[in-house]
Amino acid sequence: MRLDKITRAAVDALEDVKARDIAVFDVKKMTAMFDKVVVATGESNRQCRALADRVQEWVKAAGGKVYGVEGEQSGEWVLVDIGGTVVHIMQPAIRQYYKLEELWAPPAKTAAPRKKAAARDAEKKPRAKRAPA
Repeated sequence: MRLDKITRAAVDALEDVKARDIAVFDVKKMTAMFDKVVVATGESNRQCRALADRVQEWVKAAGGKVYGVEGEQSGEWVLVDIGGTVVHIMQPAIRQYYKLEELWAPPAKTAAPRKKAAARDAEKKPRAKRAPA
């Protein structure tokens, strides 16, 4: 996935302050509100706040705009809205509890169970005609 300049600045800022498990999701097909979701883990309240501050600084330096920040007071889950991208910075327990990756990741393609596939194939076969009674 190719990241635009502003999203790349946010990810670079997260890497600069040692965020863990940074994940970027393209959600254009899921919502019209934004194009990308970035999820990252910070080890403490202080680190989460520092990560959010760095994201804001680097996005502004790259020519982007910060539209809003939520959760800075507690530092457990900080959300930074930078327009087409929303950055979630979470402590490990919060990230594990809410599992945003499962919400925003594209659905996994699974093979049809064999019973259903066999039944579907049986429906496609022409049936033998019965003799009139």
